Amino acid sequence: MIDVPLSVLDLAPVAAGATAAEALGHTTELARRTEELGYRRFWVAEHHNMPAIASSAPAVLLAHLAAHTTTIRLGSGGVMLPNHAPLVVAEQFGTLEALHPGRIDLGIGRAPGTDQRTALALRRTMEGLSAEGFPRELADLMNYFSGDDPGAITATPGLGQSPAVWLLGSSGFSAQLAGLLGLPFSFAHHFSAQHTLPALQLYRQHFRPSRWLAEPYAMVAVNVVCADTDERAEWLTGPSALSFLKLRSGRPEPLTSPEEAARYPYTEIEREFVRQRRDGQAMGSPETVRRQLTELLARTGANELMLTTMVYDVADRVRSFELVAEKVAGGLTRSA
Repeated sequence: MIDVPLSVLDLAPVAAGATAAEALGHTTELARRTEELGYRRFWVAEHHNMPAIASSAPAVLLAHLAAHTTTIRLGSGGVMLPNHAPLVVAEQFGTLEALHPGRIDLGIGRAPGTDQRTALALRRTMEGLSAEGFPRELADLMNYFSGDDPGAITATPGLGQSPAVWLLGSSGFSAQLAGLLGLPFSFAHHFSAQHTLPALQLYRQHFRPSRWLAEPYAMVAVNVVCADTDERAEWLTGPSALSFLKLRSGRPEPLTSPEEAARYPYTEIEREFVRQRRDGQAMGSPETVRRQLTELLARTGANELMLTTMVYDVADRVRSFELVAEKVAGGLTRSA
């Protein structure tokens, strides 16, 4: 059985023919159910200008989720710092922490999570949009929470009400920075599997004990689709594979049904793209998913796994997390 804590990353997927309001309602349903099952965290990701994803405003969505849950930790996976002034992020998450003390995680990413035109529309200036400015902006954000910069602007709420800050990454840059700052680190294995092991090695190699952590703490985000049989899981993965393919080819659209995804005329190049994306992920029956996650833990030494499940129907999404809790993790309510 998987014995590390398991958490959830959700993107509020919008299915074809559905509305963003329905997608957000499904995310709320999933948050409540995964809390009942004993998952440790429920994070939502920031994306923009993507018809298949409704989680464009993490702070707003997290406030709603916090009002509909009681114990599960809630956080951003993540807030894309280049899109925002650090003071705004400090005030938003300081407010969340003030309202729900001890339950809020602030996962920070250095990519915009969208195209450059949309990033510019969010920030309204090119300043801060480059990766080079990320360490300075992160330092500003941390200072708003800690008050370590005398004479600086006071974030209210924010100062003295700090959420748990994480760095997110899909390459080595944030891994090294998280290590140097002594912060917990979450790696995006679900879309950057080839960089997972090098990044985790860099994180642990550069780690320095801090006020937040005495030793490294690494979480790995992984795609998981668990169903009663391998064949059923394979069927359910079709929409997310097609959605990612269309996103990467500049044609984003809502999540199609499994039937429509099965009818898509893949070229050989496209099939290879989908196959590579699935490498190292966990998809199948409970027995298959247990084996795949066990292998992932053995390779990475992760302290925690964060599961993300993009399927067309919310009932299948909820069922996947139920099967993992009950048959892969041996009952999360006992181990979370």
